[in-house]
Amino acid sequence: MKRRALLLCVVILIQLFVTGCWSRRELNDLAIAVGIGIDKIGDQYQVSAQVVLPSQIAGSKGGSPQSPVNLYKATGNTVYEALRKITTLSPRKIYISHLRILVLGEDLAKEGISSVLDFMSRDTDTRNDYFIVVAKDTKAEDTLKILTSLEKIPAVRLFSSLETSEKQWAPTSTVTLGTLITELVSKGKNPVLTGVVINGNVDVGQTQKNVETVDSPTELKYSGLAVFKEDKLIGWLNPEESKVYNYLTNKVKSTVFYIQCPEGKKVSLDVFEAHSKIKGSMHNDNPEISIEQHIESDIGEVQCRNLDLTNPKTITELEQIANQKVVHLFETTIKKVQQEFKSDILGFGEVIHRSNPQAWKKLKDNWDQTFVNLPVSVKTDIKIRQLGKVTNSFLEEMK
Repeated sequence: MKRRALLLCVVILIQLFVTGCWSRRELNDLAIAVGIGIDKIGDQYQVSAQVVLPSQIAGSKGGSPQSPVNLYKATGNTVYEALRKITTLSPRKIYISHLRILVLGEDLAKEGISSVLDFMSRDTDTRNDYFIVVAKDTKAEDTLKILTSLEKIPAVRLFSSLETSEKQWAPTSTVTLGTLITELVSKGKNPVLTGVVINGNVDVGQTQKNVETVDSPTELKYSGLAVFKEDKLIGWLNPEESKVYNYLTNKVKSTVFYIQCPEGKKVSLDVFEAHSKIKGSMHNDNPEISIEQHIESDIGEVQCRNLDLTNPKTITELEQIANQKVVHLFETTIKKVQQEFKSDILGFGEVIHRSNPQAWKKLKDNWDQTFVNLPVSVKTDIKIRQLGKVTNSFLEEMK
């Protein structure tokens, strides 16, 4: 009897700590947004939400074909207000916990993105695992209108393509909300975001015809990195310059670049490992930066006819040519960032801070001016390891 009474008391105590599903949300009451676009329209913000249609994603058959997503948009004095105003169009509340991509319009990025990021960081529904990009030469709204093949949901396609591109090609960069805010508040590094462009006609891209042909007439494509100074967009890096940024920030996992043979044709090198060491020092009370870039690569393609790859001297010559090209690319990109943008996106200020905290206290308030004329030395070490399944190309035999 005592045992039963004790058990009953335990059950009652447990119930006090079990709250149940008090915060539950019924799926039928929510519109799941996987992509959000934010544009500046005059003094107001326009929020566009790409919402998934579950019935189309599940592959239901019958009836006329329908888009797998809908796009709802509204304008308000704040981002939060605009998002809530979408309920005047959508029968369900916009739910952004499953957000995959946040697209910022170029005009908004030029004016400043800090107010937008405050909402995204404050909202309790969102997670911080989505990527943030800038719509280049277009509105964020238009990028979310384009239907895509292979991936039914365009926002998921943008997320996966950016992730794959960073790993395999390297002129793009995956940036999450936490990383972006950290770089915005840092005095030693300014942020960058990947740019997304629309190749083709927007009106065609938002119709079913865009995914009914082998070659879609309108495509979404990532191109270059947007350079920020504080929270404002000030310019763009081209794909080659964007690769340099990723090399220097140790984000290159794999990529391809080519060098020229003495006869003028090309050899492709498959980079499978890259590591950059950036060191800061003080010389006569002036900061200096030295860069050591190590790259491991394999030969991926040979177009040259007079190239004996079985000879170690040939490999050494190719490595020298590759080193010269990479050093030149690094130096020109760093100079452009210093002289044209005057924005330390490469994190040289953070390097000085780590190497000499006392000196950084004196430098940080005027770092933008110091960065422009900061001496930077570049040294590269490129190694060619493997030749592939064959040694010399069959082009030599054809000759």
